[in-house]
Amino acid sequence: MIGMEPLDILIFGAHPDDAEIGMGGTIAKHAAAGKRVGVCDLTLAEMSSNGTPELRQQEAAEASRALGLVYRSNLRLPDRGLLRAPDAVDRMVGEIRRCRPRIVFAPYWQDRHPDHVAASRLAEEAVFNAKLRRYLPEAGPAHNVERLYFYFINDVADPEVAVDVSDVYEAKRNSLRAYASQFTAGGDAVATPLNQGYLERVEARDSLLGQRVSARYAEGFASKLPHLVHLF
Repeated sequence: MIGMEPLDILIFGAHPDDAEIGMGGTIAKHAAAGKRVGVCDLTLAEMSSNGTPELRQQEAAEASRALGLVYRSNLRLPDRGLLRAPDAVDRMVGEIRRCRPRIVFAPYWQDRHPDHVAASRLAEEAVFNAKLRRYLPEAGPAHNVERLYFYFINDVADPEVAVDVSDVYEAKRNSLRAYASQFTAGGDAVATPLNQGYLERVEARDSLLGQRVSARYAEGFASKLPHLVHLF
């Protein structure tokens, strides 16, 4: 992967399907516009009640095709143990320096799932450390990410930025349908919040935000820094 063409956007997610839930439409929209978009999943979601790590990887590959990703990786950090992994930040720094993205996205810092909160915190640390030339020089040249945004998975706050994803929403639906082990009830599946109408609630959330910005569907993002807008 050394010498790969830089990404425009790199998204960190604690588990395969996090990025699709929070910003599948935004991924598809930018990929369709010719931007190079990649996802780095931090874990194999080996603690999930349904599915297996092997199946989740197959589902992630199918979802990646649906969205038009040019890159997807998995750091295989411990599921439900992200903050206890001593090298988590360093491995994420390595991923940033390898991919050299302009923009990084991470889960919102408040969420009912502790792994999403941990992924948010780790990504913020990694983005900061990646630009320090004396930090972990063996991981490659320092890289300064232009912007860090946070996407919503379970919990939602008022976003600072909204992206109209109406024209690519079917791609988001297809990427989420790829994770049948997580979102489909019946058979041997254990009942979880994910297979009890979860996708319908995600779509309702995106529809409600879309209404606020005069779009059919929109995805929202938070930022800890002001968002610079050129009015003229």
